[in-house]
Amino acid sequence: MANFTHTAIIGAGPYGLSLAAHLAHAGADFRIFGKPLTTWREHMPKGMLLKSDGFASNLSSPDPRSTLKSWCAERGVEYDDVFIPVKLDVFQDYSAWFQQTYVPMLEDRQVIALKQSPRGFLVTLDSGEMVEAERVVMTVGINWFRNIPDALAGLPADLVSHSYDHRDMAAFAGKKLLILGAGSSAVDMAVIAQEQGVDVALLARAHVIHYHSVPDPDAIAWLSAITNPSSGIGPGWKSFLFSNLPRVFRRLPEPVRLRATRRHLGPAPGWFMRGKLTARTYLGHEVESARAEQGRVVLTTHDGDGKTVEIAADHVIAATGYRPDLRRLPFLDAALRGEIAHVVHTPKLSDHFETSVPGLYATGPLAANAFGPLMRFMVGAEYAAPRIAAHILKGARKTGRKRDAA
Repeated sequence: MANFTHTAIIGAGPYGLSLAAHLAHAGADFRIFGKPLTTWREHMPKGMLLKSDGFASNLSSPDPRSTLKSWCAERGVEYDDVFIPVKLDVFQDYSAWFQQTYVPMLEDRQVIALKQSPRGFLVTLDSGEMVEAERVVMTVGINWFRNIPDALAGLPADLVSHSYDHRDMAAFAGKKLLILGAGSSAVDMAVIAQEQGVDVALLARAHVIHYHSVPDPDAIAWLSAITNPSSGIGPGWKSFLFSNLPRVFRRLPEPVRLRATRRHLGPAPGWFMRGKLTARTYLGHEVESARAEQGRVVLTTHDGDGKTVEIAADHVIAATGYRPDLRRLPFLDAALRGEIAHVVHTPKLSDHFETSVPGLYATGPLAANAFGPLMRFMVGAEYAAPRIAAHILKGARKTGRKRDAA
């Protein structure tokens, strides 16, 4: 026999916890499943700084005291909206407090199966419990969507891995490490590794590493607001519009949305990493092939001049991002997945993040092709969580009226 809840939330990252905080505030009937903020606690390198500004590093709740700024002020923790980067351990402490304060009902259980049922959906947990729900919200993070270049796909796991798989770079002491990528993950890992004495090099297709601009404390506020407005995903008019008009973005022609989501905000380390990378770099190099040779990995690349270069390392880390894809969710029933209208294997969504399957919602990275680059960042939860919660609560009231009438 399955237990019943009106809404089931799958995932306990920023989007899942934020949605749960809004539903809990409204007294809604729901359950939330997942290990809290796994990516942030177990898959970010020790000592890193968040690329997002302080004002864009909040989890979302109706309580104005739930912000990172308020949390830091109460505890005397150094904070600034823009000029002081957020330390990973500060965010971890803040997010743990947020979860315990606003989402204490979180169940540290993994969903192993999701399929449709007569009452909506049937959720099976790793404990063996089955839960029926009228509505389900998939707030899965990046775990399932790791992207490793095809050229490296056939190599054994002891020679190649993804940046998601590493937290302590000291594990590579005494080895020659090669990191692929030119974004924040790649540069952060390379800098932390070099600081710990690891023999590390960085290779990227980009000819130049594009760091974020250093904020100018002397900038004239009103002039900056006009020429280079601030937003939760970065400065500039494009970022400002994408951050503040996600519903408008959803109504753009599909090819325009896909192109904007793919191209806007490419790989870029935080401004505070400028000048810190002293390791060897191979910029403008395209990986052609890779092979295992005598316990090492050998990459064959060509540079911008077409010259072939071979680079050997004891291990390669692909800091090459993530590709959201419904097919990679192991718990999602194949029949249910086939019912979801999609584009580039991500769900088509309504204004309220509902898929083409009534009662099934998706947000976070899975929603980026619908609502834009905002959904690739934690700050997107501040838009998505209250919107989904309002739609779920409206539906719950309608269901309640129908039951009362019956």
